[in-house]
Amino acid sequence: MRQTWRWFGPKDLVSVDDMMQAGVEGVVSALHHVPTGAVWTPEEIAQRQNEIATRRDGSPSGLRWDVAESLPVSEDIKKQKGAWRQHIDTYKTSLGHLARAGVDTVCYNFMPVLDWTRTDLSWSVASGATCMRFDYAVFAAFDIFILGRKGAALDYPEEIAEQADDLFRAMSEPQRDALAKNVVFGLPGAAEHFSLDDVRMHLAEYDDVSHDRLRQHFVDFLSEVVPVAEKLGLRLCCHPDDPPFDLLGLPRVMSTEADYRYMTEAVNSPANGITLCTGSLGARPDNDLPGMMERLGDKVHFLHLRNVKRDTAQLRGSFYEAEHLGGDTDMVAVIAAVLREEKRRRQAGRSDASIPMRPDHGQDILDDHNRKAQPGYPAIGRLKGLAELRGIMTALSHPAMAGVVESGK
Repeated sequence: MRQTWRWFGPKDLVSVDDMMQAGVEGVVSALHHVPTGAVWTPEEIAQRQNEIATRRDGSPSGLRWDVAESLPVSEDIKKQKGAWRQHIDTYKTSLGHLARAGVDTVCYNFMPVLDWTRTDLSWSVASGATCMRFDYAVFAAFDIFILGRKGAALDYPEEIAEQADDLFRAMSEPQRDALAKNVVFGLPGAAEHFSLDDVRMHLAEYDDVSHDRLRQHFVDFLSEVVPVAEKLGLRLCCHPDDPPFDLLGLPRVMSTEADYRYMTEAVNSPANGITLCTGSLGARPDNDLPGMMERLGDKVHFLHLRNVKRDTAQLRGSFYEAEHLGGDTDMVAVIAAVLREEKRRRQAGRSDASIPMRPDHGQDILDDHNRKAQPGYPAIGRLKGLAELRGIMTALSHPAMAGVVESGK
């Protein structure tokens, strides 16, 4: 497992020097300032590579840009409206530029309108650490009363809609404004941030996009870009929905093992693969993460290792970002399954036997509270998570554990 770290560029409050001290082996980054649908030029890619390769004092860091996360898919492509054909062409062009620069793994998602969604970006846990949280009733309050989506109340269980009513009535105007900002926060570092009117506009344009139609649009996109990626020697890996269930009346098509199996079989290619995010998928109790890694491991090109703690056993519910070993996902079993898959790849002579992973998200602890980096991406909280994951990897890779890992027990 190749240990990587997400970096948002020179404005990131966690520096290249910090990454080096964390002992990472590679970097996950993107050209967040480039608008969605525009080409990632060779010059911009080379500049980001140089920034990653250079320490604060100008000396070489020894780090390289391993994974592009994310090369975003435009709303026009997802809806097949507007400039969607042009955006597919620019996507292919960007893939070519990345391949020629040596960035061979590209993560993306196909979530309509909103990217990962949280209602609180700094929720306090018992230890004094803070983390991100998705509260289902609070989100319903946003959807029904702040966004004012037509018919929204009918999409929630009656008791959740009643809680949402009570919660909204108890909120001050600043609290309502803060909730709206949290929900539409979007991808950290992205060039675009939606307003409520933007969200309403996009929702209206999805009126005629059913679950089956969005899935077909996804297959159409893959049918265009995957052959290009395969020819270029790239690995595309789709990130799951976060949370892994429908929101705002919009369909989501990458929430379960069945979704991933459908996607990889619809366009069957070594270039068409999976970002296995244990946090996003783990927010849904019917997702068996160790089993998914075992059964779909051949298609896993990238790993996000994080944990969440669910409030309920319902398929749709509240959760918060737990410590990497402290949530509902058995991280030891997941890593053991990853090591078994890597062994199979080595035996098959695959060049991608070492799967890139990153300690995804993390709780804000210690000096993170003063640094105030991107929500979900603290320095020390992620370092703690990486140290815990690294410890499991080291222990399970020890010769004394070989029989245990192989048996899966």
